Amino acid sequence: MLWSLLLLPLLVAGYVWLLKRKRQQVVAFSGVSWILQNMSLPSPWRRHVPPALIALAVALLLLASARPMARVTLPADYMTLIMAMDVSRSMLAEDVDPSRIKAAQKAAKEFLQDLPSNVRVGIVSFAGNAQVVQHVSQDKDELVAAIDRFQLQRGTATGSGLLLALNTLRPEAKIDLEAALYNPNPFGYNPQGNAGQSGGAQSLDAKPKPAERPAEPPGSYKGGAIVLLTDGRRTTGPDPLKAAQMAADLGVRVYTVGFGTPNGFIPGYEGYSFFTQVDEESLKGVAKITEADYFKAGSAEDLKQVYKHLSTQFTLEKRDTEITALLSGLALLLVLLAIFLSALWFKIAPQNSFKSAT
Repeated sequence: MLWSLLLLPLLVAGYVWLLKRKRQQVVAFSGVSWILQNMSLPSPWRRHVPPALIALAVALLLLASARPMARVTLPADYMTLIMAMDVSRSMLAEDVDPSRIKAAQKAAKEFLQDLPSNVRVGIVSFAGNAQVVQHVSQDKDELVAAIDRFQLQRGTATGSGLLLALNTLRPEAKIDLEAALYNPNPFGYNPQGNAGQSGGAQSLDAKPKPAERPAEPPGSYKGGAIVLLTDGRRTTGPDPLKAAQMAADLGVRVYTVGFGTPNGFIPGYEGYSFFTQVDEESLKGVAKITEADYFKAGSAEDLKQVYKHLSTQFTLEKRDTEITALLSGLALLLVLLAIFLSALWFKIAPQNSFKSAT
């Protein structure tokens, strides 16, 4: 249907031909000055405006016939949000008043209260390992209570938290968490035998290899998203960038939040004082791979603003939507405007009519 736009040059050529044809039709009249005094001449450019509007309207209608699509922002449908929050002991740092963990809990609870009712939430915490603190729910009281139950632990397994959040969001993908989070064969045992032959010994707990899913376009999953908050760098567990690639292959966006200041430290904890610093490069990489955004929060107020911005992300979403009706409506408005301008500029009023000579 887009080939039909080639009709437009033909319409323009026909319009130019009509203008030239009208110039050839002249009338002999002796009193030219009398004519000029008794008629009003429109501005030279006005005569071309209504035809131009009509031509533009025809172009929009031809374009609409091709049923074009556009990515527009619309209210989000029913969706699920998974919050993956760092509960490592570095969250005890007091560079954010009163502490990182207290400020993060407060901001997260306020964020939950601002979410619309059509958004369900699940909560995953991670430190040396990851666990589901609260399964997906719409009960905000349960979610708030889950955040209050956070227990700080050693280590920071960012990749584990992301994978568990991804499995919670998309259980139908059947992610093999055992293989992803743990090494099922630490001693290098070959279940096919030393020679790799089919007749070798088989592992008693061997699992069938799951069928590979075709990769989905990054950011294409509209059923939900993941928000990952951490204040440090990975010390154990899988690489978060590889986990992010798994999320991208499932079309899931992972919004990352780096929380804390460069000078954050824990004074005198268990006889030690150590600095805690955000691994911004990894968090930016996770967000980029999944076509999401990275946010830096250096204070409790910054974190509150980040969550406030995220709440709008999940209230409105971008979708590929057919805009045929929009283009057709715009074409109708252009036609009506052309008719209105023609009636306004080129109507024949009594005072502009020729006066008969007596």
